[in-house]
This record gives sequence, C-alpha cells and structure tokens, in this order.
Amino acid sequence: MPTLDDILENVGEFDRFQKQTFFVLCLLSAAFTPVYVGVVFFGFIPEHRCFSPGVAELSQRCHGAGFGSRCRRYEVDWNATGVSCTDPLGSLVGNRSAVPLGPCRDGWVYDSLGSSLVTEFNLVCEDSWKLDLFQSSVNAGFFIGSINIGYIADRFGRKFCLLNTILANVVCGILLVFVPTYLWIVILRFLQGLVSKGCWTAGYILVTEVVSPKYRRTVGILYQTAFSVGLLVFDAIAYAIPHWRWLQLTVTLPSCFFLLYYWCLPESPRWLISQGKNDKAMKIVSDMAKKNRKKMPSHFEDIKFEEEDGGKQSPSLIDLVRTPQMRKNTFILMYNWFTSSVLYQGLIMHMGVAAGNVYLDFLYSALVEFPAAFIIIVTIDRVGRRYPWAAANLVAGAACLVTALIPEDIHWLKVIAACIGRMGITMAFEMVCFVNTELYPTYIRNLGVMVCSSLCDVGGVIVPFIVYRLVEVWHDLPLIVFTVLGLIAGGLVLLLPETKGRVLPETVEDVENFHGQSAPKAKKIYLHVQTSEV
Repeated sequence: MPTLDDILENVGEFDRFQKQTFFVLCLLSAAFTPVYVGVVFFGFIPEHRCFSPGVAELSQRCHGAGFGSRCRRYEVDWNATGVSCTDPLGSLVGNRSAVPLGPCRDGWVYDSLGSSLVTEFNLVCEDSWKLDLFQSSVNAGFFIGSINIGYIADRFGRKFCLLNTILANVVCGILLVFVPTYLWIVILRFLQGLVSKGCWTAGYILVTEVVSPKYRRTVGILYQTAFSVGLLVFDAIAYAIPHWRWLQLTVTLPSCFFLLYYWCLPESPRWLISQGKNDKAMKIVSDMAKKNRKKMPSHFEDIKFEEEDGGKQSPSLIDLVRTPQMRKNTFILMYNWFTSSVLYQGLIMHMGVAAGNVYLDFLYSALVEFPAAFIIIVTIDRVGRRYPWAAANLVAGAACLVTALIPEDIHWLKVIAACIGRMGITMAFEMVCFVNTELYPTYIRNLGVMVCSSLCDVGGVIVPFIVYRLVEVWHDLPLIVFTVLGLIAGGLVLLLPETKGRVLPETVEDVENFHGQSAPKAKKIYLHVQTSEV
C-alpha cells in the first residue's frame, strides 16, 4: 500500500508549503537562544573589587591604581596623607601581608559600563553560587518540561504544544524584566525552561514530519543551524544593549509575533494519522497540494490508518523500554544526549576560564558551528548516519586529550585543538537530535525525543561542577573527563541501526525490524485506493 511519503511525492516533498513551514519554525529555533545561553550576558561577571571608604578619592587621584580585593577589603585609612599611587599599601605599612582584611560591608565596585544580574544583586564572593542557581533553574525546567511537554505534544498535537509554550515563554520573559527580587527571577527562569525547550523540540519534530525522507535530514540540520544564527544575533544585540533587563525585553517582545502561527502553521499530518484523525490529515494534504500548485491524483482519495489491535495508539513511557531494540536505542541515545551537553557546554566553560572579551569569545564559539553543519550535510547521505556521528564523538574526545597534553606556552595550538573538539561535539549534538527522531515510531516520537534529551539537561546541571571544581586540581583535568565520555559515546553509536534512506517507523514492530530490513515499510499508514467510476 502507498504510504504518506508516497503522497508527498505527488503533492510536493519540499515545496512552497513545506518551505513556508520550515522558515517560520527556523525563526522559532533562533529565538530559543536567549533562554539557553542567556546567562552568558544576563549574568556577566565583570571585574570587581570590595568598596572601601576613601577608595573613590584615591582612585580618582591615582587613575585606577592597583589596590583593593575582590572579596575582602583592607582595613586601612585610604584618606591618609602620603599614600603612593604606585604602591598604596606599601606606603601605609611596611609589610603588605600584615595589612588587616575585613568583610565587604559597603558593597563592591564593578568595572562595567552596563548591568547584569551580578552587578544588580551583588552575586559575587559568598553569593556567587546564586548565579549558578540561576542557570541551574533553567536546566531543571528543561529536565521536567522534557517529559511533560513531550507528552502534551504527542497527546494533543504539535501545533497545540507550540502555541501554548510560546505564550507561556513570552509571559515569563516579560515578567522577568519587571520583577524586583532575585527569588522571583529564579522562579520565572525555571518556568521559562519548563516550556521553552519543549517548544523548540516540538518545532523540530513538526518540521521533520511535513517533509519526505529525502529532505528530512537537511531540514533537521538547518533547523539547528538557525539556532546558531540566533547565537550571532543575540551576541550583537547584547553588545549593543549591555543592560540585562533591557536586553531581556528586546529579545522577548519579537516572540509575541509567533502567536500568529495559529493561522500559518499546520498540524503534523503524521500525528493526525497516528491518532486516527484521517479527515483532518487529508485536509492538510489537500492544502499542501494547493499551496505547492500540484494536483492531487484522483486515485488518492482517502488516508486510512489501521492497527492490528484496532484503535489509536497512545504514548507511554513504558513503550520506550518495552522491547529489546527500543530499550537499546533509548539508553544509547540518553547517554549521547548527556555526553553532547557536557562536552558542548564544558568546552565553552573551559575556554572561558581565562579572562577575555566575552563578546568575541561568544562569537568564535558560534561561528564554529557553521562548518560543523556543512560537514554533516555534505557527508551524511554518502556514508549514512552512524559513521559520521561516531567519528564526530571520537574526534571530539581525541581533540580534548590532545588539548590537555599540549603545553600552556603553545597557546595557539591549544586553541586550535580545542576548536576541533568543539566542531566535533557540535556535529554530534546536531546528529543526535535528528537521528533520535528517526528511531522512534510516530505515536511516541515526540515523547521519545523529550525523554532522551532530558539527559542533556542533567549534563547541563552538572557540567559547571565538572569544570570549575576539577580545574582547581589541574587546569586540564576536565578535558580528560571529556575525552573518556566522548570516546565511549563514539563506540556506542556504532551499536545503533542505520537510518539512512528509511521511512519513519510507524510502530514498535518497525523499530524492532530495523536491523533486519534494508528498507522497512510503513505498515500502518496507507492509502485506500478507489477506482473512479466513469
């Protein structure tokens, strides 16, 4: 029997209808950037020192002489006559180590023209952990929302999920601008994380379900590349607006226009068919043919969905581990999501340990993602999914090891090796996302992606501790951890089935037969062909 993919061959596999859907969803992907990496600019930590009475006058006279401390202040009289600008402490006492230190009772002085959470709430020294909590709250929201929003998308539809999460994200983003306390900021960031990642993933699922298998991997990669474009735009906006509340408002307001997607975004016909809503699916297919200026063949009169046991299928967490192949896929995908997150974010954090220009560092980390996407597009249809994905993980792990072994005095070579590792893990991160969608049947696809990608959020929560705690033991020790994680991930990928050129599975049985078939058939969705009477 002909499948839904056969219909797309007649009404358009990636024509005007699909291109319009793809474009509007790419805008959504780019808009996800401030939620995922916003802490880089919202929580920017400028150079700071403890404020002491009399320091302002001394600084003005000495033009910023090197005195003061980040978390403790010197208990001396800075207004004393004869203080030297070259060595203020030395001119007051003979032995610098004998200068008494006290707590910062009068706040801090920040070397920054803008404002951030750090400068507004003094999240430094004893309160520096509050900035970690700010980012952890987002990842905690990602983790919980991965399962709950995934279930909503599979139970009530991709479009319903998108519109409601967009609305919730806009409301939380605007409230963040006006709430006066740190506690409410953390709560709202958690709520943003709860809905925003589910929104991005539901968009990814939808954009891959409205195109044919021939274009599925391309739109999946480009959808993620739109996120990379969002990184560049966000970096430019943050450079122009260095005040975090105005920056938050600027990146949130355009998201209001996404609510117009109610009128210009279709529901996934694959999801409608999996739920037994054949008439609505056929209506979307007819609109697709009209938009693409194609004529629906007369013998394609109806789409019918059948199951062996009858009735529609409902998503269940147990289905992810019920059968051997589904269980193996789920655990390997979980580990690769975890590893991709740890290496992706960890390499950025490790390179940021050394002080530098935050805007340039962010720019470099964003630019490296474009050649990674290009390499995937060029190679993936020639050699399949598994081998480029495994190679990307192995290269990332090996590059981390090389970076750790290069001496500190050859800094330029160390940076090149780290960039190669970043490119490798970027490729792996992009591939785990779209291969994840190809390994689960339609009725549980969104839930499967959400559950597996929840390990990405677990990695995002613990990676700061891996980096910042281990660098105190040895600066490059985190890279050794990244090496082990990356090499194991590369080996596990080779245990997954190849999905190149295969139709999306519709049932668990299709997934179980992936290894034994060269081109598995979509057994459950077919066209009821009727001969027109003359």
